Amino acid sequence: MLARAELTFPRIDPVAISIGPFQVRWYALAYVVGLIFAFWYMKRLVSNPALWNGKPPAATPAGIDDLFFSATLGVILGGRLGYVFFYDPAYFATHPLDIVKLWQGGMSFHGGFLGVIVACWAFARWKRLRLDQILDLAAAAVPVGLGFGRLANFINGELFGRVSDVPWAMVFPEGGPLPRHPSQLYEAALEGLVLFILGRIATHRYHALAHPGRVAGLFALSYGLIRILMELFREPDAHIGYLAGFITRGMLLSLPMILIGIWLLLRSRHT
Repeated sequence: MLARAELTFPRIDPVAISIGPFQVRWYALAYVVGLIFAFWYMKRLVSNPALWNGKPPAATPAGIDDLFFSATLGVILGGRLGYVFFYDPAYFATHPLDIVKLWQGGMSFHGGFLGVIVACWAFARWKRLRLDQILDLAAAAVPVGLGFGRLANFINGELFGRVSDVPWAMVFPEGGPLPRHPSQLYEAALEGLVLFILGRIATHRYHALAHPGRVAGLFALSYGLIRILMELFREPDAHIGYLAGFITRGMLLSLPMILIGIWLLLRSRHT
């Protein structure tokens, strides 16, 4: 029999700032802070010649400023369209106007990942830079935003975990009466903190930026493996459920990332 939850779910107001009818939610704030940090960090990386092991940096700090708008657009459009097509296409086919209602939630990491790749590709072609080096910079910087996003998911009480009897399980407001894994916190720690530390070790200790594609490969491989692991604790979307009895949509979408990560890492050995 499942034990009662040992921890009480903290009912934090999803609205961080409210001035009259104007509201800023923690979820939106997580995106803003994550994006600002990412571009600040990328500028730091290209401003440090020691990280490139004698090779020219991928871009100039001014070039990173030019990347900001297109990458932000890629994250938002890719994340939203990814959710629409990957997770609930039937609903949005009959409610197309709801696609633009970002304030109601519904963003896909895998869609945002593809959106950033497209944005980086367009930027690299415009500036005549190497795409793999631009992706390396993004991969080193993006985990912090991922971590904040998962914390915002926790505040919203969404994307909760499966029913569990671990002492730190919680009863989520929308998750029924049984205690569940706080899987958003697991993901915040692994996708956010751990991936950022891995990227920082790779760039600062092993000069991975001097090998185009290596940081991006490490990120794609690590995220794919972490996400598949986290899907074992995370409750699948109710309207999707399991495929073949145990496989989730998140697992399937993460498999290509693992393959891409392995390919980039192998390729970086010759760059």
